[in-house]
Amino acid sequence: MSKSKSPWPGDPKISDLSELALDYPEGEGRRRKAALMLALIWSTTIALHVFSVGFWAVCCLTTLMSMHWLRMIRASALPIAAPLGLGLAEEEYPFVSLLVSAKNEAAVLGSLVKTLCQLDYPAARYEVWIVDDNSTDKTPDILAQLTQEYPQLHMLRRSGNVGGGKSGALNQVLPLTQGDIIGVFDADAQVSSDLLCRVLPLFADDHLGAVQVRKQIANANTNFWTRGQSAEMGLDLYLQQQRIAVGGIGELRGNGQFVRRQALISCGGWNEATITDDLDLTFRLHLNHWDIGILPVPAVQEEGVTRALALWHQRNRWAEGGYQRYLDYWPLIIRNRLGPRKTFDLLVFGLAQYVLPTAAVPDLVMATARNQLPLLMPMTSVTMLLSLVGMWNGLERVRRADNLSTPVFLMFLQTLRGTLYTCHWFLVMACVTARMSIRPKRLKWVKTLRQDDYPVYLPE
Repeated sequence: MSKSKSPWPGDPKISDLSELALDYPEGEGRRRKAALMLALIWSTTIALHVFSVGFWAVCCLTTLMSMHWLRMIRASALPIAAPLGLGLAEEEYPFVSLLVSAKNEAAVLGSLVKTLCQLDYPAARYEVWIVDDNSTDKTPDILAQLTQEYPQLHMLRRSGNVGGGKSGALNQVLPLTQGDIIGVFDADAQVSSDLLCRVLPLFADDHLGAVQVRKQIANANTNFWTRGQSAEMGLDLYLQQQRIAVGGIGELRGNGQFVRRQALISCGGWNEATITDDLDLTFRLHLNHWDIGILPVPAVQEEGVTRALALWHQRNRWAEGGYQRYLDYWPLIIRNRLGPRKTFDLLVFGLAQYVLPTAAVPDLVMATARNQLPLLMPMTSVTMLLSLVGMWNGLERVRRADNLSTPVFLMFLQTLRGTLYTCHWFLVMACVTARMSIRPKRLKWVKTLRQDDYPVYLPE
């Protein structure tokens, strides 16, 4: 391991830090580690079938998972702090920097910029920075016009010969910002005008390094795939709240994330050697003893992918980035750097999200060859049951948060459809773990495909 250096050595706030950055691995040798992990999972699964102790081992793992999830289900979500009042003196409002990294986003970026520059928050106490990542469409022209209209709007254009993707763009603009709290949005985000007044009170907790705002699919009613993603967001809200309530891991989701500047610098900033900067930063923050909170209201809306192929590519990237974290940081995890509660929570969800789908392939092969039921069926069953219960409760929380009057029968159908939709993860993860063990991922910026008929926003 090598010492991870801050990419902003001239930042005036670095001298105020009480914690040093962690020693992080460089992310090298992932293919070798992925191959070893795949071989271990497959050989262990086969061994469980061959030896009689395998049944009891599966029963023990299923019991541990069930106990943790039952404890989660029984927990009460933490209360949400009251929003900031608008009667404060201007200097009492925290200074916030809002960042957007955009590449060829002329179709949606103008609308987001206009919204961010008109929030219900003192204009002198926040700034908006748009990083134009060498766009070749009308994005630079739109931003040039908008900077004349809004004084708190700033633009940084990156050249085509710099790398690092979104992480590199965010690291490059950060020295230019002034905020104690850094907000990050995708170009297609749709935000509420009271968002800052809602999210900032959560940072009164000195141990809180970041907050993830609930995500919502803006085009949820388009087709089966977008409806599935909408139900999935409800499940994510529920799991995030319950994991945090029992002292487990809260996670960042990229769009609508707010990070304390001190926490960001203390853990080395955004990792430019990963394909999912938000998931990687989640681990870095927790390993550096920061907590992550969740804000259920208001939601940040984004466009869901509408085609199966686009969903497949998106989830492959998410799966690989999530799995990379375990390959990169396992020495720190097994040394209990997170503490016992977070470590146990992380291992249980890692087992359910990444190991179980990978093990399902040799389990199914062995079960077919031996003419018996899959040995891992108990673990798969309790995982699907958690998804079903979590999705129902998550959709119910979304219904209350958004003051919806969804009939119970329709919620039941949404839950069943969403649970069926989430089954794609088993196939995605099985394919990703196999591919990662064969060839390395080329780290490159990949644009999420959007709907075809967006109007381009041009300022008047």
